[in-house]
Amino acid sequence: MLARTAEPRRPQSVTSFQSPAEGPRHKENLATVQSSAAVPSVTLYRLASVAGVGSALILLVNAAKRSALIATTDLTQLLAPVAEILALGLVVGLFLAFGRRAGLLGTIAFAVNFFALAGLVGVEVVINLVFSKLPLTTIIDLRAGPLGLALVVSSVLFLLGTLAFVISLVVARGVPRIPLALYFMGAVPIALRAFVPEWALDLGLVILAAAIAWLAGWLWIRASAPTSR
Repeated sequence: MLARTAEPRRPQSVTSFQSPAEGPRHKENLATVQSSAAVPSVTLYRLASVAGVGSALILLVNAAKRSALIATTDLTQLLAPVAEILALGLVVGLFLAFGRRAGLLGTIAFAVNFFALAGLVGVEVVINLVFSKLPLTTIIDLRAGPLGLALVVSSVLFLLGTLAFVISLVVARGVPRIPLALYFMGAVPIALRAFVPEWALDLGLVILAAAIAWLAGWLWIRASAPTSR
């Protein structure tokens, strides 16, 4: 009796388990997942834009208060540090949307700028909520001690952090350069407030407010662009 040679079985391909309709359905599901994942990003960028607009408005209030265009009240004093807190939201949005393209430079610049803005919140609290209630002689004594050094370090760090963050966004590309230049120009007299006249500080606040409002409005319009890429 002749032995029959068994015909080797052909391996079944993975695609043989899929019906012809599964390909389009898989692509449709993938597109749905990507679309749903993009919604939180768009929301985050728009929240950052709203925070930027709020920061710009409070900076204008600060400038008007310093120029005696509006009265100095407890409310205006309390609002002053909130401008930096809201600016943190805009900085986070700009970094997540565009700053990450600069790689390590963008990450380091963002970190320095973030901590500088956080430190500036403390500076604004001291100036608006502490110094405003103390006599001039006491303020001079406090500035002569460790508090004065802390204020100087915070101001210098804010200047360097702002410069680094602006440069990283220029390197990353995508963000308009005119508001970035205005952002840095407005930050200079704020960081050097102890060495510049009052009118220069007020002008810096207005310029910075305009730059932040510009960037916030631009980010709102472009909110869906980063996720689409």
